Amino acid sequence: MSAKVLLVTGASRGIGAAVAKTAAAAGWKVAINYVSNADAANGVVEEIAALGGEAVAIRADVSREEDILAMFAAVDDRFGRLDGLVNNAGVVDRKARVDEISAERLVRLMQTNVIGPILCAREAVKRMSTLHGGNGGAIVNVSSIAAVLGSAGEYVDYAASKGAIDSFTIGLAREVAGENIRVNAVRPGIIDTEIHASGGQPDRVAQFRSLVPLQREGAAQEVANAVVWLLSDHSSYSTGAILNVSGGR
Repeated sequence: MSAKVLLVTGASRGIGAAVAKTAAAAGWKVAINYVSNADAANGVVEEIAALGGEAVAIRADVSREEDILAMFAAVDDRFGRLDGLVNNAGVVDRKARVDEISAERLVRLMQTNVIGPILCAREAVKRMSTLHGGNGGAIVNVSSIAAVLGSAGEYVDYAASKGAIDSFTIGLAREVAGENIRVNAVRPGIIDTEIHASGGQPDRVAQFRSLVPLQREGAAQEVANAVVWLLSDHSSYSTGAILNVSGGR
């Protein structure tokens, strides 16, 4: 049987890149989605190839349905199958209270963080579900501990988008459980990645470190280990589960 194929959205850096490399090391062929940084995405492809794995970089903006459709078509053309999806791509905006948030900000955030992952899952189910002639598979959604904590005074809108992902994970898991698809999620906490700088707080990790019961930030690799476990047969009786990778927060 040929190697399983995994699509990871937002995989040019951070958690997504760590997931792609960890999955490749476990034997998956990997489609690495990116939206703007082609050099970084191709760098991940080269790292995987150097270790004997197979990967391809595919540009797509997951906030656009036409890009999502083209991305899945590219996976079909390259690999001819799909066995796993990691919905990792996401955005955060500048720190703001709710009474300072614009409609434009909300639309941008929800299109990327909620609508995009749901549409990606739709396309994955079409390919993996036994109802559609597939062999089954696994979906892992990257949520955030913000969905539980609420991120008051910072990113309530981002937290709400991740709360939606939690609900979607549970609902989709129950919907496709009888079609040999498992759907789970991870909730990262304070992880040392570039997303904090993209939200205008490059020093956020240092600011919040003391609030973490484990007294340290997490690494992208620690989240990737959880994601790849949920993709694997080692978690074969887990679906609808949401795993906190948050240092105890």
